Amino acid sequence: MKSYKLSFWTSHHQFYIADGLSPFKTDSVDFWTTQAFEDKLATEEGIIGVGTACYGDVKADFDILDREPVDIDFSDCDHVVEASLNIRSGTLQIFPCISNESILDLRLDPNVYRVRVYSFNLTSVIGDNGDDYYKILIWPADFDVRKVLKQ
Repeated sequence: MKSYKLSFWTSHHQFYIADGLSPFKTDSVDFWTTQAFEDKLATEEGIIGVGTACYGDVKADFDILDREPVDIDFSDCDHVVEASLNIRSGTLQIFPCISNESILDLRLDPNVYRVRVYSFNLTSVIGDNGDDYYKILIWPADFDVRKVLKQ
C-alpha cells in the first residue's frame, strides 16, 4: 500500500481525481447532477469530482491498494461513496477546483480503478470552515456505477 497525506485549498466545495488524459468535462450537464450533489461524487469520462463540506482547506489521506478492502467499519464515517475511474494514461492526478495545476501526480498501471471516498466530521463545518476530513482509497477493479455505501 502507498499512502499520501494531502492538504490543499480548493473552491466550490469540490476537488477532482482524474486520469492524465481526461477531457476534464466538469462543466458537463452529466457531471454535477442533482444525484451527484446528493451522493457527494460526480463522474464523467476520466474524472471524478469529490464533494466537500468546507469551501477552502481540505485535508485527506490517499491510499493505493492492491485489492478492495474487506471488513471495513463505516461507523465513524459520515458518508461513504465510490465509483470507477479509467486510468488510460498511466497517470492519476488530483486537482483543486478551478486550478489547472495538480497537487498530486502518480504513476499507475493503465487500468480501471475503484475510488472510495470516506467523509468525516461533516457537521463540524460552519460557514466555509471546519474540521472535515477525507480518506480516499483506490484499487484495480471492474467498472461499476457510483454507489453510496453510507449516507
